[in-house]
Amino acid sequence: MTISKFLSIAAIIFSLTILSAEAKPPAGSSDVSSRVNKGVELAQQHKYDEAIKEFNAAIEANPKSAKAYLNRGTVKRALQKYDEAMADFAKAIEIAPKDEMGYLERGQTFVMQKQYGEALADLSKAAELKPDDTMAIRLRGFAEIGMGDWDKAAADFTAVLQKDPNDAQAYERRGFVYRSQKKYNEAIADYDKSLEIKPDPDVYAKRGYTYVTYLQNYEKGIADYQQTLRINPNDYDTQQRLQYAQSALAAKNAPAAAPTPAPTPQRGFFTPLNIGIALVVLLVLIGIIFVVMRRRGGGEDEAASSGRIR
Repeated sequence: MTISKFLSIAAIIFSLTILSAEAKPPAGSSDVSSRVNKGVELAQQHKYDEAIKEFNAAIEANPKSAKAYLNRGTVKRALQKYDEAMADFAKAIEIAPKDEMGYLERGQTFVMQKQYGEALADLSKAAELKPDDTMAIRLRGFAEIGMGDWDKAAADFTAVLQKDPNDAQAYERRGFVYRSQKKYNEAIADYDKSLEIKPDPDVYAKRGYTYVTYLQNYEKGIADYQQTLRINPNDYDTQQRLQYAQSALAAKNAPAAAPTPAPTPQRGFFTPLNIGIALVVLLVLIGIIFVVMRRRGGGEDEAASSGRIR
């Protein structure tokens, strides 16, 4: 999963859980709070259009209701109406500048739009206003990942874990940061902890990828990929990575081929030995020819002498 996709999904999940309702209004008070509460209930049921109508009515009744603007903004963000959502968050901040929620929601929306610098400013302000709330620190870590600021991201996720040692997602994100820093053993340790708290096929896949790609530990990588596919058998990327890891392991374990013997150098014909043999043969042939010619010459002389008239 890419960083941007992860950030977008995470931010949408947060937006559905962060909607807040007004405290119950005292008897005889305005119906603004009841409208806001009703809108929150509808939003949590994903009835977004109806929820927006309730928030609109609350704003008409009280244009200074920061909660109404804040919650309407989260619903518009869920509908991917980002400009309208940003306007609502800005209005909530204008009305209640000491409330961290406006900065938190606007910072989150900046993250979703990959405007990481703007997100850092808002999320840092939210963390300043409410230091014990890990949501702003976590989201700031996402923004720092988007900017490639690995040291600050690691520090923020470490801060989250100090407040909540059972935060599986924070371990997973810090593991991703460590892997990006080439701290592979630290990354594996964080993935281990994340899976110990909450088994997740995506984390198994990330740990498997780290084992195979960076540590060449194909056996453990294969085990993680197989576990991912048990949970999510239609994960095509993991299927491909599993095949690669299995091929790499087979190649690693294949017996070494016997070395090919070096070819015997071919020697030329005109070696000293061959030349010597040729000379001997030549001399022998010359000797034979000489003997033959001499014998023929002697025979002719005898024939001539036998036919001479005395």
